[in-house]
Amino acid sequence: MHPTPAPLALGIIGAGIMGERMLNAVLGQDGAPVRVAAIWDPSPAALARIAAAFPDVPRVADAAAVVAASECVYVASPPASHLGHARAALAAGRSVFCEKPLAVDLTEARDFVARAGGRGAVNFPFASSLGVAALSQWIAEGAVGAPRRLTIEVAFARWPRPWQADAARWLDAPQEGGFTREVVSHFLFLSRRLLGPLHDLTARAEFPEAGRSERAVAAEFRAGDVPVVLRGRVGDTAQDDHNTWTLNGEAGTVRLRDWAIAERRRPDGGFEAAPDAVPNERARPIALRRQLEGVVRMTRGEPHHLATLAEALEVQEIVEAIVTRGDAGR
Repeated sequence: MHPTPAPLALGIIGAGIMGERMLNAVLGQDGAPVRVAAIWDPSPAALARIAAAFPDVPRVADAAAVVAASECVYVASPPASHLGHARAALAAGRSVFCEKPLAVDLTEARDFVARAGGRGAVNFPFASSLGVAALSQWIAEGAVGAPRRLTIEVAFARWPRPWQADAARWLDAPQEGGFTREVVSHFLFLSRRLLGPLHDLTARAEFPEAGRSERAVAAEFRAGDVPVVLRGRVGDTAQDDHNTWTLNGEAGTVRLRDWAIAERRRPDGGFEAAPDAVPNERARPIALRRQLEGVVRMTRGEPHHLATLAEALEVQEIVEAIVTRGDAGR
């Protein structure tokens, strides 16, 4: 028998919402494929919170110490800092698992992707989603037939969402934040992964409040050969957020609802969920554990299912094109 490989040493830069989710994903499972080698955040308060919740996790003095302790660095800091940390990790021979977007400057993002090679990936959890797996299987089995139209709809009671209040400074800024970058990007990745390259964009964005992120977007483009209509707005729902990704075809319709629920349209016009569908609160940690398995494979140079740097850049190109269509109204 071959010995079980030692868990991968994962370092975390950023102790906010995403960094804490990653900690929970690693520490909340037996036999995890990774271990937390170090965590750092420039905020003493954030590190104090981590110390209280996860006293056994090594906290270090700076980002360089995270890199030194790790085989792979998870970059979960605000977007403007992503590329600096990612470059430092790659220069030290580590792999990088980065939150999206890659950067706030597209020229820098393009240059980074051109030079990075294959030791990097971006955390789009739809790559590991059980709901997306159900959609993929239905599509492969012919439930949709020839695709005719994709509709993406996102709506928020307010932005940022209440659980993001601690990060509102950058999440509601037009340079780094907004729901198009934070939420719509996931559905653009899903469209790219299932249907093909994103192209032929026309879009508009509304920035009615100076110094704040967009409050509405409308766009049309293609994913492969499939026409796509995107609509997003703040204030159109009482829910923190509500979203649907709906693919219509000549043989039927499937959709992903509220991040996790895969559904098929019945003959009576209603939707029926997949038998194993679970709400996002239960689906999210499952997807993140599967993401970590991909992180191990990526770091070891093996084939993986994670979002590649090239895919993430393509998504970011579309995202930035959408929000800059409303630039005059900022």
